[in-house]
Amino acid sequence: MERTARAADVTPPVGAAAPPYDAGIADASGLLPGLPGQRGAEARVPAAKAAEPVAVAAARRPRPWRLLPTPAGTPFTFGYVVVLVVTSLVTEYAAPSLVHALHQGSSTDVAHLVRMPVLVLPASAVWIAGGVLSPYAMGFVFAFTALERRIGGARTACVFLLGHVLATVVTEGAVGLGVLVGHLPDSSLHRLDYGVSFGVATGVGALAGLLTPWLRWPLVLGAGGMVLADLIAFTDPMTNWGHLLAFAVGVALWPSVRRWRREWL
Repeated sequence: MERTARAADVTPPVGAAAPPYDAGIADASGLLPGLPGQRGAEARVPAAKAAEPVAVAAARRPRPWRLLPTPAGTPFTFGYVVVLVVTSLVTEYAAPSLVHALHQGSSTDVAHLVRMPVLVLPASAVWIAGGVLSPYAMGFVFAFTALERRIGGARTACVFLLGHVLATVVTEGAVGLGVLVGHLPDSSLHRLDYGVSFGVATGVGALAGLLTPWLRWPLVLGAGGMVLADLIAFTDPMTNWGHLLAFAVGVALWPSVRRWRREWL
């Protein structure tokens, strides 16, 4: 068979419009006239595609500043940290009698929970034992910043409140029951109880469910081991049981926070 067409084969039919003179010639837009051997647009496409992995790699570079809260990125965590800084300064520099009165007025002890639960439950969570450099303060900053960037501010606030309220009610309820049956003195009904530690334990537990396995399980083992060690030491049983319960609540929230992350992102 012939590999070349005869002239008669390519002659257009009578009355048909002749093809443009540059038909069959590759698009030369973007090329410099008079310079042979230039690469066409098709040759520039792979270069653009080659730049895409570079952009992706740049987006995946470590950004340590995202570990800290910001007003725009993590408004809930940032605002809460500001409140904790203010209350820590009050605790540090105000008169001891005033500090004691404030702590007592916002304590979630049994007596206050029975009379004014709606007031003392949120009020008790604006104080932090040990100041802004305590382990639970640092845990709050890093855990809730990471959590809020993944599920949003409103849902992060729900995680904190759920752990804080549930662990407080359960532990103080156990204290009230102990007083009722005579295992604890009546003074236990007025025992000071305040701080963010229950909410922090829940936040850490919930965050673990959103991390990759090589980060998740060390966090679970480390935080869980610390909570169990405090419980075994038995220095403050009520608080220690509350921390364990709050951490378990966070772990139980894994299906919810994973669904929230998919909806948020």
